[in-house]
Formats: sequence, structure tokens, C-alpha cells
Amino acid sequence: MKVPAGGLAAVSGIAGSGRTALLLTLGGRMRPTEGEASVGGLWLARDLRAVQRVAALGVVAGVNELEPTLSAREHLSEALDLREGFFGRWRGRDARIRRALERVGLDIDPKTLAQDLAPDETQLLGAAIALVGEPGLLLLDDVDEGLPADMQRALWQRLHAIAESGVTLVATCHDPAPAEDLAQIVRLPVAAKVTSR
Repeated sequence: MKVPAGGLAAVSGIAGSGRTALLLTLGGRMRPTEGEASVGGLWLARDLRAVQRVAALGVVAGVNELEPTLSAREHLSEALDLREGFFGRWRGRDARIRRALERVGLDIDPKTLAQDLAPDETQLLGAAIALVGEPGLLLLDDVDEGLPADMQRALWQRLHAIAESGVTLVATCHDPAPAEDLAQIVRLPVAAKVTSR
């Protein structure tokens, strides 16, 4: 799989095919045990820390889920604190939060709690949080989980627009059909196995 800078890839496969492990490996969160892969010219086997600086994860179940009782604003504010430091709070924080939501096409009240978001809104908020750090690679997991086909297509259209803004985006899904003509489709074989140390 080769995804060009600013491209969108849809990685599909059944449960257990290694979709999430592939994302975590591409993000430098898992070290590959065999094979070769690079992210932005950085080799995963030897440049793990450097890859972590250029890749960001959206919401990945069991890894970095949203806190249900925190609002979108609180999640984004925390991400901005990590990026800008404490003093960034007094320099137009609300405007930066609005821009982060607009960048991913998420039209919600920033006071909305994570537990009240629809599945596609959860994915987009995760993307907005990840993009605060201005990564070159954005990784999203199970983007079609819990969505009917028409909403999946709308989400893929938003992801395509995010990629066109200049970030390379790799997203996993069960069914790649709604991403046709919007993303490079990569189908993992049933026997695919991604291992790490």
C-alpha cells in the first residue's frame, strides 16, 4: 500500500484481519516484527519516535477513546493545552476550537458531551483533536461502525475533504463501498496478520 501525501486510503477487512494493528503500526505505536514500511520517508522499524511525531490517531477503541462526560470543547481544549502550553488558553482559544471543528466539517455545539455524539460525529471529533497537532498522517479506525450506508458515504466525503486540506489520511472500515471514488481502497486478506513486539 502506498498512499501519496494528501491522499485518502480506506483499509477494509473483517474483524481480526489486522486493521487496527496496521493503524497502530503506521502511527508508530506498535513496532513491526517483520516486513518493511515507511511513513513520510521514516522507517517504522528504526524511526518509531520520529513517526510518532508526524502521525496522529483519531479515536481508537481501547487506546484513546473520548471521555464520555467531557464536552467537545473540553477535549479540544486539552489537546490545545498539550500543543500550546498553559498560556495558550488566553489567546483566542474559543476561535481555535471553532476552527478545529470547522476543519473537519463538524457542526455541533462545542458544549456537546462526547456521550451524546453520533458515531460519525465521534470520528470527526477524534480527527479534530488529532489535527490540533498538525500531523502529516491522520489515522482513523472503524469509521463505518454503527453507521448506515448513506451516512458512511457522507463521512467518507468529509474525510476526503480533510485529506484535501493537506493531511494524508488512512481510515479502516468494514465495507469500503461507500468510499469508492473518494479513497484508495485497500482490502486486507482474511488471513492477514499484523504482529508487533
